[in-house]
Amino acid sequence: MNTSDQLIIFDTTLRDGEQSPGASMNQDEKVRIAKALERLRVDIIEAGFPIASQGDFEAVQAVAAVVQDSRVCALARALDTDIIRASEALKQANASRIHTFIATSKIHMERKLKMTPDMVVEQAVKAVKLARKYTDDVEFSPEDAGRSEFEFLCRVIEAVIAAGARTINVPDTVGYNIPQQFGTLIRRLRERIPNSDQAIFSVHCHNDLGLATANSLAAVLEGARQVECTINGLGERAGNAALEEVVMTVRTRQDLFPCNSRIDTTQIMACSRLVSNITGFPVQPNKAVVGANAFAHESGIHQDGVLKHRETYEIMRAQDVGLSANRMVLGKHSGRHAFKNRLQQLGIDFSIEDELNSAFRRFKELADKKHEIFDEDLQALISDTKLALANERIKLLSLRVCSETGELPNAKVVLMLDGEVRTSNDNGSGPVDAVFRAIEVIVQSQALLKLYLVNAITSGSDAQGEVTVRLEKGGRIVNGQGSDTDILIASAKAYINACNHLMDTDARQHPQIGDV
Repeated sequence: MNTSDQLIIFDTTLRDGEQSPGASMNQDEKVRIAKALERLRVDIIEAGFPIASQGDFEAVQAVAAVVQDSRVCALARALDTDIIRASEALKQANASRIHTFIATSKIHMERKLKMTPDMVVEQAVKAVKLARKYTDDVEFSPEDAGRSEFEFLCRVIEAVIAAGARTINVPDTVGYNIPQQFGTLIRRLRERIPNSDQAIFSVHCHNDLGLATANSLAAVLEGARQVECTINGLGERAGNAALEEVVMTVRTRQDLFPCNSRIDTTQIMACSRLVSNITGFPVQPNKAVVGANAFAHESGIHQDGVLKHRETYEIMRAQDVGLSANRMVLGKHSGRHAFKNRLQQLGIDFSIEDELNSAFRRFKELADKKHEIFDEDLQALISDTKLALANERIKLLSLRVCSETGELPNAKVVLMLDGEVRTSNDNGSGPVDAVFRAIEVIVQSQALLKLYLVNAITSGSDAQGEVTVRLEKGGRIVNGQGSDTDILIASAKAYINACNHLMDTDARQHPQIGDV
């Protein structure tokens, strides 16, 4: 495609998506998602914010080392320390980008930065020039552009383009804009700024009013040629523009959009499920493109129409987003080779043979309980395997639960805590409550349970249950996940997983002043 014809897809699931409360990912999980994004043919992967913590720095390093076909980007405030740290994290990248930002709205400059407009322009230009010393691909974002004064926004953008920024991202940081307003802003900026033709204009829209995708598409119609988005619309507060919605809208409505992306849409569903599985954020059934009901028809009139001619009620084919390709079924007679081959097709590789052996043993154990094992089962199984192999302080050894009509449920758990076997009993208002109380007797996390969520990974009464537990302690929120054909065991695994996250003293923190 020509530059004017290509819509660049900039995925920030690993950075902005991770800022959803409880969605923090470890290094291995970030690498797995990055590989999935690469198979999706995402143009740019924003891998993280290296200055945030040593863990984030190492995660960006790891992603940069394995990704070959997508450009890897790191976020940095308009500060020397941030930019240098980002450049160090990106050294192994086949292709790199530094994304630097500073706020430009009056409220942010006065109340948050305590800087004058002149100081902000100077700092922005200085940051871009420094970033250009480390890479020729520098992106600049005027944070809270959607509420910035137009003339000042023009001044800042013109200055950073002159300093060497080749992508200008215009963020609707707080999700305040509406489509017509935001599209007009992009058009006016491109028309007013003298050197606007020297940069690609990008947008990063938040979904506070449910308009992130609509605002992004309005901007594309007015000349923006990069959209910053996330898988499943994951992100801070109400989330970001959903990658799958942006991509499929542009592809489906080629009669309106003068551009298209290079995304391999058949990978969308697999990527969506992987992100949901790793973060513990389930996709709502009626979610556009990737929801369980997105291609389901219950109404008799709709069913009749689809049977006669699919396009009467379907504007996209299920196969286009990868639904038909994800039906490889394994069972207890499947061998190690078939198991390994399917994992590789899903983008899951084990560099250590013992890890593969452990995963295969768990697969066989699951196959004895469940007749058919689908890709969703495998993704959950791999997550459970990696958790089991991790150096965690708390591990579940056994669980016994007794629940009968007219009697108070009781749970007995045996845990390994810091290498010591501990046993406890406790009652609860229900079996799950009894399990959590028994675990707490040993762990004593004193955390507040904010969310308990159960999902069937696949259909059927023998389906694995996937449990998500969200705990809060001292303002810190963590997610825990567990899966099993026994929902009580899955619940125990999830609660223990969350407790392990709470005990992680090297947890990632976001020091940035605001967000783009």
